[in-house]
Formats: sequence, structure tokens, C-alpha cells
Amino acid sequence: MSTVRSQDGTTLAYDRTGEGPALVIIGGGGATDRSVNAPLAGLLADSFTVYNYDRRGSGESGDTEPFTVERVYQDLDAVIREAGGQAYVFGSSGGGIIGLEAVLNGLPITKLAVWEAPYIVDDSRPPVPADYLDRLVALREQGRRGDMVELFLTAAVGLPAEFVTPMRGMPMWPGMEKAAHTLIYDAMVVGDFSLSAERMAGVAIPTLVLDGGTMPWATNSAEALAAALPAARRETLAGQPHNVDAAALAPALRAFFAS
Repeated sequence: MSTVRSQDGTTLAYDRTGEGPALVIIGGGGATDRSVNAPLAGLLADSFTVYNYDRRGSGESGDTEPFTVERVYQDLDAVIREAGGQAYVFGSSGGGIIGLEAVLNGLPITKLAVWEAPYIVDDSRPPVPADYLDRLVALREQGRRGDMVELFLTAAVGLPAEFVTPMRGMPMWPGMEKAAHTLIYDAMVVGDFSLSAERMAGVAIPTLVLDGGTMPWATNSAEALAAALPAARRETLAGQPHNVDAAALAPALRAFFAS
């Protein structure tokens, strides 16, 4: 593990593996850390120098309050500077939205790949409640971290409540509770989950838009995103769930970034 300091002094933990052009991985939300993308980093290390970091407030990275969305992009910028000043970037789920917005914020990203960015573009899934962020904040104030995770999984991810209840006994649950406050950060980044085609037209770099074809709303979102981007490449990794298998994802990323 190595560390780098963000603009506000927050320490960010990251792993660096491999050799070749710099590739930064932005993990998704859900109070997870860089261990989730460690298998992917390992598979890409034969072609790239991979920087896999813990977003602020999760894993071994620090956290500095009060949180602002701007700090998310400052964190990514710090990692890119550590990687040599420019990089390819891959963002998974909410990390994909961070990557897209980072380009619009002027970060030195030369190519971007996005896996199932959670924009909701039609009625193929229920909308996220308008008070989702407010409810997360209230639960945090009450110390109900487990309920924050459950709200994320039911209201944002869309899992049925009966599926989530047994998850509270799984080994990963305590870690998700510990970083549950970062769900507030994710909600602030994503906003109302809408996709602005006008805004995305400003993302002029080559961008690979990926989905797994298993969730109609995610496929529809990917299609709308690709249509809005000036230099998009579109690909479906057929049969892959949202928690995509690294072995299925790595070849698509390698081919795109090496092209």
C-alpha cells in the first residue's frame, strides 16, 4: 500500500501494480473499498501500471469534514498526479459518474471506460425516492448505519427488502456499516440520478460505455449515455451482473485502452 495526499490534506491509500501506461480505477459506491477491484487490477497489470485507490472515507483512506463534491475530483486528481500527470481511467457504477464528471472538471484523463453508471433514464425501474439523501443523513444522525446500507440497497440499487435482511449476517456487512457515511457522499455526487445529454456532450475524450445486458434499466442507461457522448464506444458483456466478473471485464478494458 502507498498513500498520496489530496488538496485538503486527506490521505488516500492506493495499490500500484504492473507496468505500462497509467490506469486509475475508481470503485463504485456502496461503502466498499479497493479490495473489490483488486482482482481486476491484477488482471490488467500485464499491460498497465494500475492505481487502485480507496475513495475518501473508505478502506484505509482518510476523511476530512465537511464533505464537498469538489473533493471527490480533487482526490482523483491527486492519484492521477501520482501516476505521472495523466492517465486512463475506469469507473465502475457510481465511479463511472465520477469519471465522467472529472473529465468535465478538466482532469487530465486521456481515455475513460464506464461500467453501468447508474443513471435512470426511463421507467424500466422504480425511481430513487426524492428524499433519499435526506433519509441517509437522518439515519446517520441517529447512528443507524446498518439501516443506511439497507436503504442504499433497496432504494438505490433496487434489491427487494427480503433479499437484504439476510445480508446483515454476511461477513462483508460490518465493513459496509463502518463506511456507511460514504453513501451520503455518493448520493451527493449522483444527485437525482438523471442523465443530462447536453452535459455529457462535453465529454470529448474516447469513452467506452459498458453494460452486462442483465438489467434493462442499466442497458437503457448505457445506450442513452453512449448516444450523448461525442466519442463513445459501446459494448455489452453479455450475461454479466452489475458486480461484473473481473475476468470478463479485463479483456474489454485492455483492448480499449490499448487501441
